[in-house]
Parts: sequence; C-alpha cells; structure tokens
Amino acid sequence: MAKRTSSKKTPPAAKRKLASRKPKTPSKGRTAPAGQATRAKKAKKARKATRAAAAKKKTAARKPPRKAPTAPDASAKAALPDLRRKRPAYATAESMAKSQRSISVSEFFAKNRHLLGFDNPRKALLTTIKEAVDNALDACEEAGILPEIAIGIEQLGETHFRIWVQDNGPGILKSQIPNIFGKLLYGSKFHRLRMSRGQQGIGISAAGMYGLLTTGKAVDIISRTGKRASAHHYTLQIDTRKNRPVVIRDDVVEWDAPHGTRVAIELEARYQRGRQSVDDYLSQTAIANPHVSLTYHAPDGRVETYPASVTVLPPIAREVRPHPHGVELGVLLKMMQDSKCRRMQKFLTSEFSRVSPRVAKAILETAGVEPKRRPSRLNGDAAKAIYEAIGQTKIMAPATDCVVPIGQEKLIAGLKQVVEANFYTAVTRKPAVYRGNPFIIEAALAYGRAEPKTDQDGAAARPAKKKRDADTEQTQLAKLIRFANRVPLQYQQGGCAITRSVIKLNWKSYGLTQGRGALPSGPLTIVVHMASVWVPFTSESKEAIASYPEIRKEMRLALQECGRKLGLHVRKTVRIRQELKKRSYIEQYIPAIGEALRDILDLGPRQVTRVCADLKDVLERSRKF
Repeated sequence: MAKRTSSKKTPPAAKRKLASRKPKTPSKGRTAPAGQATRAKKAKKARKATRAAAAKKKTAARKPPRKAPTAPDASAKAALPDLRRKRPAYATAESMAKSQRSISVSEFFAKNRHLLGFDNPRKALLTTIKEAVDNALDACEEAGILPEIAIGIEQLGETHFRIWVQDNGPGILKSQIPNIFGKLLYGSKFHRLRMSRGQQGIGISAAGMYGLLTTGKAVDIISRTGKRASAHHYTLQIDTRKNRPVVIRDDVVEWDAPHGTRVAIELEARYQRGRQSVDDYLSQTAIANPHVSLTYHAPDGRVETYPASVTVLPPIAREVRPHPHGVELGVLLKMMQDSKCRRMQKFLTSEFSRVSPRVAKAILETAGVEPKRRPSRLNGDAAKAIYEAIGQTKIMAPATDCVVPIGQEKLIAGLKQVVEANFYTAVTRKPAVYRGNPFIIEAALAYGRAEPKTDQDGAAARPAKKKRDADTEQTQLAKLIRFANRVPLQYQQGGCAITRSVIKLNWKSYGLTQGRGALPSGPLTIVVHMASVWVPFTSESKEAIASYPEIRKEMRLALQECGRKLGLHVRKTVRIRQELKKRSYIEQYIPAIGEALRDILDLGPRQVTRVCADLKDVLERSRKF
C-alpha cells in the first residue's frame, strides 16, 4: 500500500524563519563566511549568559535576604580602637614644669590622715579626745594649776558625734587662737628639750581638719585668760591648700568660767566601750596623772568622775640644751652656720650641755681645729672632724631635771584608784640616755583581787561582784598598760618596745605561768611608763615606742625589780593557802580523834575536850605562817 503524503505545503515566510534559526553548516571542502561565524559565537555567549542569570535567581530565592550594612553610632565608634590614631605625644620638660607645684603639710595629711591616728571612726573619736586632753593637761601644769577637766560626747546621728573638752587652764590669747586650732605644725614644744605630752603641734588642729572633712563643720573655741578679761568665741576651719586658718566667727561672749578653754568638734565617729575606747583611755589617764580631776559625760547619759588622789602638782621640767652625743652631722653643720659666736670653743660651750671649756678644747684638739676659728666659716670637712671627735671624747651624761617621773608613791596611788588588787608595787629607775636624750623608766604591778569591804556588823558594805572561776582567773592574760610622758598608748601594742620587753621577761621565775611569746597569765596588771624630752615614737600618731637597746635594757631592769617583789608575795600567798588548807584538815579530824581516845581510854567529856584543845594547839604552833 502506497504511503500518502500531505498535500499542504509550507508557506514561504515560515521557510525563511526556520532557515534563520538553523545555521547552515558548510559542506566539505567549503569555508563559512566570516560574518556568519561571528554571529554564531555571539549567540552562544548570549545563551550562556541567560543560563547563568537563571541559576543565580534560583540560588537567591533559596537563601534569606541579606541586611543592608548600617553606619555605627558615636558610642560604638568610641569603643572601637582607632587604628588610624596617631601615637600619643609624650610629656616634655616644659609641660611637666607647668604641672608642678608645692604641697602644703595640711594638704598632705588630709590625704594621709591615717598617719595621725584617724584610721577609722572609732579610733578617730579616741584620738580627738586624747589630743584635746593632752593640750589641757600641759597648759594647766605649766601654769601651776591643778587640772580640772570635763569631757563630753554627744551623739547627733548614727555616726555623727560632737565632742567637747573644757579645762581650767590659763586660757589662750586672742591672737593665738586661730593658729593653734587652724594650722598644722604650729606650737611651742617642738624646738625645746623638755618633757611634755605634745611635741609636734599637729594634734588638735588635725582633729579639727578631720571633723571638717567628715562633717563639713567648723571648730568652736571659747577661751578666757582671767576674771577681768573677756571670753572670746571663735568658729574657724583650716584651709588645707594653704595651711592657714579661716575665721568664720569672732566675737565676745558671756562665760561662767573665770579662766580656761573649751573646744568643741563635730566629726564622723563610732562610740564603743571596752578596750581601746574613750572610757579605757580616761581610766588609764587617771593612773598616770593622780593629780588630775576628770569628769566624763558619756553619750549614753552616764557621768563618771575620777577625783584627784594627790593634791600636789608634779615638778616643772627644766628646758636643757642638746647633748653633743645626740647631735647628728647635718644638725651640727647647720648649727655652726647659724651661730653668731666668733670662736669655735665658745660655740661648743654655749650651744651644748655638759661641755666645759676643758672638754671643748679636747674636742677641737682631737679634730685638729683651732679654737679661735669662726664656726660659720668652717667647711664640711672640718665639721665632720669635729663630729667624729665628739664621739671619741668622754662627756658627762646630760642633766635629768628636764625629765619628771610620776614617782613610786603617786603611781601606786593612781593604780589603786582604778585597779582593785591585794598587792601593789612600783619602781622608778635612775635616769639613762639614748642618743643624747635623757629618759626615765618606771614600772608598777597590781596582783590579785581585793576582798570585799565589810561594815561594823561584818556584812558586806556593797554587793560583791560575781566570783570568777579560779581556773579562768589563772589562765587569763595579764593586762598591759603603756605610758609615754604620762599619756596612755592604746594602739600598736605588738610593735612597741614595752610589749617586747614584757614578753621577753621570764615570769615563771616569779611564780606566774607564761606561754611562749605571750604575756604572763593571772590576775595581773602591768604598767610601764617612759618619760623623756623626746620619746622615739614609731609614727606621727604616737602609738608605739621604738626599740632602742638602751630603752629595752632599762625596761627589763625595772620589770625584774618589780617581779622579784611580786615573786615574794606570790610564794607567801601559796604558803599561806597551803597552811590554811592543813588547818582545815586539823579542825575536821581532831573531833574524831577525841572520840576514838574516849573509847580507848574511857575518858570523860571534860577530858576529851581538854585533849582535843591540846592537840589543836600543838599542831597549829608547829605550822609556820
């Protein structure tokens, strides 16, 4: 069967379109025209670009859209390190010179107030009262007035207190009040060699500065120099940048006291009773100053009084010149430059104590310096030769009338006023010298507990305190009280020469128990006092004494002398206690012996009584008390 073909023919226009789509392939032996090849390449590139664009659209549809980057804000820019920042410009001598300036002493201590004893609020309260009381005692004693001092503490807030101290001293001149209370390192005791409580002229003005820094309140002062004089009232504060007083108020007021001074300071503080407290400080002050009458108004409303146990003032210490053995080379050179003496021999005899013309001549001969040379014209080599010659020359010890001790009787009287005991002893050593400065060491001991007082009927005059356990009493550590120029030392006990001397002493040889490296145990109170024209404190806060060998030696000898007396008392007390124990045995068993003799010997009642009395008498006489 023949195949049928379609009768329809392709129109000419369609034939031309199909021909344009299909490129004509050249036949063998023939080459395609150049225009036709170029068109084919372009078409191929267009197809590849179309396929790549389609693939890119598919990939973008599958992935999440990207966020457009935003510009960081100013804070982010500041936090990021600027890699393009230039290197810092270093300081030059000119720029450093512009920033340099002098620092006042008040500005320094305002930033370093812990050096003056204002470490914490509790200690600041004690230091403020201590400085005010010390100034009052010095003023009264120098004026020949028995001190009567009143101390008060008022609590204005949780940590806001107001303290006031009033004395019956000679008062302060109107022109001197601002400098005394509003300027550091201002006083009359720094350049003189005489025993006194204050030394540097810092204490009371530093207390006012602390009150200004913590509460913003100024210091109030009222002072009067006599009955006919007016009472001046000052309110002032210290300018720490310039170390000078700023007077806020200055007027005349009515005041009942005939003479004296009253100072009031508001400060941030904390009141707490117990050791290292204001109460403890005042009780110790009464021990070292038995001629002082103290009245204390506590913040809780209590009023405590410490009446004077003696009515005689201590002797006034005499001011002396420096001793040659206590002068350093730089000080000697400065004294020579400032001297107005025309001859070196006259300089040595007039500027130093214990230097006679013979001793001065011997010093200059050893140094190889002519006695007629002018001191201000000598150079450093000559001053060094004189300084070395002084150390090689034997010179008499300095005078001791510049140092006034408390005294054995007065020390015991003050100790009895505060500490109740059944044994007291005290020792005052002979004057000694360290670095050319004279000093005296005193020691006192109070041992045991006082028996309760009884009235005529034999009953207790006052309710006795609760009896402590005997074992607890014997194991508790002794109480150590330290003094320097009659001032109690409350802090830094471990770094003080007094504590080290007490611990190093062998208290076991005196009948007490003592642990290794500790204070002795028992009902014991130890008092050590150092009196000197210049006490070597370890810091400006005056809380501990430096350990010079000469000072430690005198402390050890004073404690040993007191310890020997204590040892005799302790051994006697132990012997009496043993004898009383044996006596109790006798009284307990003699009646039983009498009954046994009655049964054996058939004695009558009168005979038994007589035999028991004879036995008791014989046994008691054989015991030695």
